[in-house]
Amino acid sequence: MHGEVTVPVASLYAAHEKVYPREISGRFARLRSLSVWLLLGAFYLLPWLNWNERQAVLFDLPARKFFIFGLVFWPQDFIFLTWLLIIAALLLFFSTAMGGRLWCGYACPQTVWTETFLWMERITEGNRQARLKLDRGPWTLRKLTRKGAKQILWVSFALWTGFTFVGFFTPIRVLAGEMVTFSPGPWETFWTLFYGFATYGNAGYLREQVCKYMCPYARFQSAMFDRDTLVITYDKERGEPRGAGKRTPQSRAEGKGDCIDCTWCVQVCPTGIDIRDGLQIDCIACAACIDACDSVMDRVGLSRGLIRYTTQHALDHERTRLLRPRALIYATLLASLVAGFIIAVSLRSPVSLDVIRDRNILYKLTDDGQVDNVYTLRILNKSEHPQRYVLEARGAGALTLLPTDRTYFVPSGAVYSVPLRVRRSAYEPLGAETITISVRSLDDPGVHADTKARFLAPAR
Repeated sequence: MHGEVTVPVASLYAAHEKVYPREISGRFARLRSLSVWLLLGAFYLLPWLNWNERQAVLFDLPARKFFIFGLVFWPQDFIFLTWLLIIAALLLFFSTAMGGRLWCGYACPQTVWTETFLWMERITEGNRQARLKLDRGPWTLRKLTRKGAKQILWVSFALWTGFTFVGFFTPIRVLAGEMVTFSPGPWETFWTLFYGFATYGNAGYLREQVCKYMCPYARFQSAMFDRDTLVITYDKERGEPRGAGKRTPQSRAEGKGDCIDCTWCVQVCPTGIDIRDGLQIDCIACAACIDACDSVMDRVGLSRGLIRYTTQHALDHERTRLLRPRALIYATLLASLVAGFIIAVSLRSPVSLDVIRDRNILYKLTDDGQVDNVYTLRILNKSEHPQRYVLEARGAGALTLLPTDRTYFVPSGAVYSVPLRVRRSAYEPLGAETITISVRSLDDPGVHADTKARFLAPAR
């Protein structure tokens, strides 16, 4: 048709721009480096530690046993895992209410491994300016060599990470031998490659996009913030109006703020945000912008703290209350759960006893006026050493256990099934009753476990 006007359609989605964080030194950078070293050291070294002639930390899924130093956890101990998850959630809530996204900035695996991959990128491609120039330039032998060296480091480190991860579930020394002879099992191969690829992709390429778009914590953190939460903030009252140029004691009278608009706070940010725009969901509280701004303030002769950890109440010249109801409730619940967990683990019995009735027959009457009930007992030795156990039974009337030899040897971490016949007079007392069957260690006095069972007999 005549007179039609074509309206250009603009895309509402901006293409992702790679973030080139600038390297910075300072107190928070040193603290972050220390956290990276400690966490990576624990991850890569723990599988190689031994405890009582076995791997100190091993989650043996086929055997359904979790070894954590001197503790052995079984499927029956699932409550402890749930307990730990609740403690971890409360610890996250408490730390967020007090200090914002401290977890993201210093302890999150995404942050830890991204810092490591960035370090490998710096030693192969150079500092921020060199990396920008290298990526914008044409492909040359120098660019190919540097990019290739980075990829070799990234892939090697990612595969080592995947191997270590699998080493928490398969004895790592056995796994290492299988890797050397190129004979690992199919599942070990799959998870080594899968976890290595995930590390390579998340820490090498996605980086801040995981924090911005994939991590749910960034979405609900605002519900745990309040005006007394310590967050990284730019002091607009002091910094504005910003502008380039030297600052003198008369600068404030001339209408100039302390911010010289050097953009260092933006250049060092691993997520590429401008903290001067206020608190943002993309901020991971790494405090790199604080180190950058403090170093600039030192150079221009101004006091530090233009960007700092503070609260909204402090910025508004109001009183900050760190010990507020929310923090006290979190702290009380957290302390109670941790104390309860320690007590429960320390009091956990190293032996477990399960009783299963024979369902084929309720009871059996003998010619001499006795009644038999048949059970299958399962004795679980949770201790680190083999044990000798003896069985006992208590209840109304005189109980006899058959066979008469009731001492059993159970290896460490083993489940021993015991057929047991309990006998008593058929009419003393009448009908069904509850009896207690006990297992007691002969090698470790005081270690025992009790369980209840129903004993069935004829009723008049």
